[in-house]
Amino acid sequence: MAVGGYQYAMRLTRTSDVWWKDAVIYCLDVETYQDSDGDGCGDFAGLTQQIDHIARLGATCVWLMPFFPTGERDDGYDITDFYTVDPRLGTLGDFVEFVRTARDRGLRVIADLVVNHTSDRHPWFQNARSSRDSAFRDWYVWRDEPPADGPQGIVFPDKEKSLWEYDERTGQYYLHRFYRQQPDLNVANPAVRDEIARIMGFWLELGLSGFRVDAVPFLLETKGQTDASRLPDPHDYLADLRAFLSRRSGEAVLLGEVNLPYPDTMRFFGDPHSVGDELTMCFDFIGMQRFYLAMARREATPLAEALRERPTPPRDCHWATFVRNHDELTLDKLSDEERTEVFDAFGPEKRMQLYGRGLRRRLPPMLDDIERTKMAYSLMFSLPGTPVLFYGEEIGMGENLGLEGRLAVRTPMQWTSAPDGGFSTADPSRLVRPLVDGEFGPRQVNVADQRRDHRSLLSWIRLLIERYRDCPELAWGEFEVLDTGAPAVLAHRCHIDGQSVVAVHNLADEDIEIQLVYDGLDGVLTDLLVDGTTKVSADGKATIRLGRYGCRWLRVGPA
Repeated sequence: MAVGGYQYAMRLTRTSDVWWKDAVIYCLDVETYQDSDGDGCGDFAGLTQQIDHIARLGATCVWLMPFFPTGERDDGYDITDFYTVDPRLGTLGDFVEFVRTARDRGLRVIADLVVNHTSDRHPWFQNARSSRDSAFRDWYVWRDEPPADGPQGIVFPDKEKSLWEYDERTGQYYLHRFYRQQPDLNVANPAVRDEIARIMGFWLELGLSGFRVDAVPFLLETKGQTDASRLPDPHDYLADLRAFLSRRSGEAVLLGEVNLPYPDTMRFFGDPHSVGDELTMCFDFIGMQRFYLAMARREATPLAEALRERPTPPRDCHWATFVRNHDELTLDKLSDEERTEVFDAFGPEKRMQLYGRGLRRRLPPMLDDIERTKMAYSLMFSLPGTPVLFYGEEIGMGENLGLEGRLAVRTPMQWTSAPDGGFSTADPSRLVRPLVDGEFGPRQVNVADQRRDHRSLLSWIRLLIERYRDCPELAWGEFEVLDTGAPAVLAHRCHIDGQSVVAVHNLADEDIEIQLVYDGLDGVLTDLLVDGTTKVSADGKATIRLGRYGCRWLRVGPA
């Protein structure tokens, strides 16, 4: 494979079957992306009309947040029917047209699989709570009293005080890890497990290439259940799900939300001696949290330590990297002191914080410096793993702190400088959610303006994606953190088949010069983000200069 005149031993015929290892995933919420009919709510028809934006960006996979009928208690995560589309967003026909059009542009589509609970308005639960003798009673988790050995930890401590809710009609408590309006499904029940597989099979037949699995540890937890013995090993069940997925679609993936320490997360990939028989990818929550600590300190050490500690997944599995997602920016794996450092740097006001563990802000307002923001995304794309973008990141959208909780970062996409951001022709009072205003509102931040500006964040993200796709070393190569002698600089090398790429990032707000050295360094370093070369000295060293928040990707080649 030749890229820019350079010859690689890696061949696309070797890597395309494992498409997720060098994919670029773009997450979006249909209801806030593009309104096609002027009712104030985004829909599949509008999303389909904007698919070329995602394709031009360079993304290769679209991740859809929940688009099913909902009880509207948890922004779509409280589902009332797993087999159709929320009528506000369109029809199954509109969904299929979107998937077909995405495929035409070279984009795969995955969707949220939210099956650890349903809405309390779901017909299954309505039937289950009608009588203790209901055929669906055992589809949920019921107890006469909350068990002392049951699950612990409340996800939404500002809204809930218990994981158990008393149902007066039948005189028992039901389990809910999230809101009380979201009763947990009982995966120890074989009928529930069969139904989950049926849901997956249904959407695979309509063209999906896999699923992002919501709250995986909660899905598998049976602690304190009287029938837990019916699911002897939850990881065997996850392996069964993966096997079913692979039988139905050999290309399909499971991207898992597993916010646990590295050793615990590794278990969710499956057998470490195989190609990986459970989750295909896991989000790197530990690396993300250490990234923010490093940014707050302007020192690379916290992130460098995490990267050195991060285990290597089974052969066909991968980490998913991100700097922002659709939820609060969780910092729960940092110590109290470390979390306070990040809060002080990026969210000092209480209204910017959520649940005492995270931030409800987007990256650009937190950093408040376009060069620092560009450096942060350069760092994300250069790290080993599959990069995941949340819609609006490519243009530097901000948050609306006037909205409740996580909704602050789930505002309508900003397409133009018009007051409605080009999202909808509806009266502002009818929009599904208010837009961001002020310096990060559509007048200053939008796709149309940035598309014409080669210095914009949008142009920068496009360049990063192009270079990431040009560098198979980043996705497929071996990885090592390099010693720079400068606390503010993170340097790492990815190499495979005799080819190497070195990425260097300055987390400080001042110019810096380092000496790059590692065993075998020789020849010339060619800049990939700008034009230029750096010669390696006879003693195997290269002098690298970085501006404030500077970043360089360097291909190592012969003199």
